[in-house]
Amino acid sequence: MRNTFGNIFTITTFGESHGKGLGVIIDGCPAGIKIDEDFIRVELQRRKPGQSKITTQRKEEDNFEILSGVFEGQSTGTPIAMVIYNTDQKSKDYSHIAEKFRPSHADYTYHEKFGVRDYRGGGRSSARETAARVAAGAVAKLFLAHYGVEINAYVSQAGAVRLEKPYQELDFSLTESNIVRCPDQETADKMIQVIDQTRKEKDTIGGVVSCVAKGVPVGLGEPVFDRLHAVLGHAMLSINAVKGFEFGSGFEGVTMKGSEHNDAFYKEGDRVRTRTNHSGGIQGGISNGEDIYFKVAFKPVATIMQDQESVDTKGEAATVSGKGRHDPCVVPRAVPIVEAMCALVLADYLLLNRSSKV
Repeated sequence: MRNTFGNIFTITTFGESHGKGLGVIIDGCPAGIKIDEDFIRVELQRRKPGQSKITTQRKEEDNFEILSGVFEGQSTGTPIAMVIYNTDQKSKDYSHIAEKFRPSHADYTYHEKFGVRDYRGGGRSSARETAARVAAGAVAKLFLAHYGVEINAYVSQAGAVRLEKPYQELDFSLTESNIVRCPDQETADKMIQVIDQTRKEKDTIGGVVSCVAKGVPVGLGEPVFDRLHAVLGHAMLSINAVKGFEFGSGFEGVTMKGSEHNDAFYKEGDRVRTRTNHSGGIQGGISNGEDIYFKVAFKPVATIMQDQESVDTKGEAATVSGKGRHDPCVVPRAVPIVEAMCALVLADYLLLNRSSKV
């Protein structure tokens, strides 16, 4: 299994949903970065389960422990190891699917690929693995802060409820003001209503998380195959339940003519700017200094509290019904995960860019 991500600033995650815990090893983090444990804790709290009525009620505080790579509050340049122990796993909730494959889960594919699977909460395929990514992403954010890079993600759609305002009109400081993490309260109220109603119906819905990275320097990205937007797409599509990624004008751009879509250059002081930003801050696979913005689409959570047709490990017909504690919509808790993966990509490519010229 490929459990490592990145080139210079790399992470390797480990652990399962119902094992003793999860963790991450960060390699390539420069020495001298102040490792703010309170900030890491806040980031993990944003992702943790049991936050509100519209998230899973599993109660994990997601307290973490730094095992190496930090001395007197600073990174030492050696591998940073962190562990997050599981404390509220209820493996008996999954005993009924030990020999059955849940629709749209990784049960069948893991069984066929490895010949064995950890059915307790999905094991390694569980979204709980993303706690390790968020911890690592927090360190990446602390590194990026030295360069003035700021990353803000928010929920822009839940089911059919969509935030119509462009990100330039939003106040990102309001994102954490409601349980759905939408910085527009009127839209947030509608999202919360539809998610809660779906939960009561024992069903699930999907949604979209939008992300904006400001202050990204010009020049990040490695043509031809490792273009910055390609790597961001790789990072986002590696997140559980993600089914779509678009950056800049995305699919809507096909409705425009080239004369409308082209981002004209102009000079602002000593900086080259673009009058529009349909390119999403990336041209030729390289950052151009404008805001990088993209959207990530999440499917409805696959575990539903209804009977579904399936098969068992012998290929015989079976009925599967969800049990335990699950999110009716994953996007509120996915916001910090999207930010973390964006931070990891930008931190890695900022370091990689130092080798592009003398």
